[in-house]
Amino acid sequence: MPRDHQSYQADERRDRSATPASRAGGAAANRPAGGPTPRSRIRRLSLVPAVIAGLLAFGCLGGIGFAQPAWPAWPITLIVPFAAGGPTDVIARVVGEGMSHTLGQQIVIENVTGAGGTTAGTRTMRAAPDGYTIMLGNMGTHAAAVALNPRLAYNPSRDFAPIGMVALTSVLVLARKEFPAHDLGEFIAYVKQHAAELTMAHAGMGSVSHVTCQLFNSILGVSPKLLAFQGSGPAMTALVEGKVDYMCDQVVAVVPKAAAHLIQVFAIGSPTRNQALPDVPTAAEAGLPDFEVSAWNALFAPKATPKPVIAKLNAALVTALDEAAVRERLRELGGDIPSREERTPDALAALVKREIAKWTPILKIAEGTK
Repeated sequence: MPRDHQSYQADERRDRSATPASRAGGAAANRPAGGPTPRSRIRRLSLVPAVIAGLLAFGCLGGIGFAQPAWPAWPITLIVPFAAGGPTDVIARVVGEGMSHTLGQQIVIENVTGAGGTTAGTRTMRAAPDGYTIMLGNMGTHAAAVALNPRLAYNPSRDFAPIGMVALTSVLVLARKEFPAHDLGEFIAYVKQHAAELTMAHAGMGSVSHVTCQLFNSILGVSPKLLAFQGSGPAMTALVEGKVDYMCDQVVAVVPKAAAHLIQVFAIGSPTRNQALPDVPTAAEAGLPDFEVSAWNALFAPKATPKPVIAKLNAALVTALDEAAVRERLRELGGDIPSREERTPDALAALVKREIAKWTPILKIAEGTK
């Protein structure tokens, strides 16, 4: 006959008042041979909720009616490796909003700055691979960093699950408004003559602004003083305020400042002029054909993120880039929208490998000019 709670309490009181020897003998006398003590029964019952929770976590009870919430069940964090206001941040906000329409959940931007964007890369790599933490990386965080940071905590081609290309952007050569030059030829001549006195701003070692301008410096054979900022936004602010002499940056960040005549724009490193800045000549047109460079931004997730989740994220990205409002905004900022073929995870994985192979020798030569 089952015993009630009071009888268990009586057993507990007898156990506490008895000697170790009498406790052992009394327990043996009052239970069937080999049977559990009341205390052990209670302990076993207390473990049941924990065991069930563990089985649910590993999906072991999926066949008995425990429904798992459909992904995504809550907002997604999109890590941006630079400060708010820079080109990567602007692109993330435009595309993230578009993706949220398809996913049915908000995409929350989190700016994680430091180490030319690689702090954000490390944070993303170590995040739970559940699709709720993704990153907008670029040719700096996922290609150039390999050559520039021998202690890089992650391998760009192995430690991430590619989602898809977001935008392609051209890079421009810029200077403070009062810089004593009126075109690229005069700018180059002045930089070559006064390089030791000049300051070049960038968003951190390995960032797009650092990598592309080091390429520019190596072509000219100059070594100005490099000033690192926590992102392209703060670097651009310093340029506008005349606190630094020049920098290179993506067209997305340049258009508003150029339209307001807050800076000088000497050339763009693309084969053709950009529709957002039609009066800015290509570097080739301006006399520096070796400076041909563009940047890209793409979405990545932690390595072990489930393929169905990657597929949903990619589908949301593809849909967002086909939305008229998103396309118009990116084009207003001078960004180029990747083709459908360029937006696939496989295409992005291949691009990362090509970019690492491309930039590693270039940057080793460029850094040797310092």
